[in-house]
Amino acid sequence: MTVSLYERDAYLREADATLVAINDRGGVILDRSLFYPTGGGQPGDSGALVVDGETIRIATTVKGDGEDIVLVPESPVELLAGTPVLQRIDWDKRFAHMRVHTALHLLSVVIPLPVTGGQISAEKGRLDFDMPTAPDDKQAIEDSLNDLVERDLEVTDEWISDEELAANPGLVKTMSVKPPSGRGKVRLVRISKGDELVDLQPCGGTHVRTTREIGRLRLGKVEKKSRLNRRVNIHPLEIP
Repeated sequence: MTVSLYERDAYLREADATLVAINDRGGVILDRSLFYPTGGGQPGDSGALVVDGETIRIATTVKGDGEDIVLVPESPVELLAGTPVLQRIDWDKRFAHMRVHTALHLLSVVIPLPVTGGQISAEKGRLDFDMPTAPDDKQAIEDSLNDLVERDLEVTDEWISDEELAANPGLVKTMSVKPPSGRGKVRLVRISKGDELVDLQPCGGTHVRTTREIGRLRLGKVEKKSRLNRRVNIHPLEIP
């Protein structure tokens, strides 16, 4: 099982690790990973491994068997199990994903409807909602988003058991994507200000520490995807 360092501190940019194996597809498995694997609408991290002064570029990261995290190199590599490595993520891209991912949590607050899908990139994000009719006032949605950003809300996490999540189904906002459970515990992401709770939901992704780090947001297109579903796009405008 790969230890997920990004869950402990999403701001870590480099860390030592030990190579566990190269799988049959050429993917690199480490004992602990800075690299976030593709999942929950968030792309896998890219970056590099440094081994004996040589740099190995990592194109993306995916989930492997069980709890393994697999780093996909740009070119085939030959390394022995037990080899020490230094891992470095592409920080600018990761931080952009963190900003957009946290912004989507805020969007689910401003539009309190069931979520049927979502996607994150460095340039924009979107959520699909169970929304039969289009919103009357797009500007009001954008203003509400930016009000939450400017309040500099704290973003923290905590853990509950699978059984506690099953007993509290209202925590789950997504209809099509199951929360990251199965390990015996589930990570909750909390957005709050003091005693005021703004959002609390299961999430395995990476997030900024405070909403002000998201920067100003622009509401993009609201697209009709089916009779009951609409896609709402958001775009970060600046890095604070």
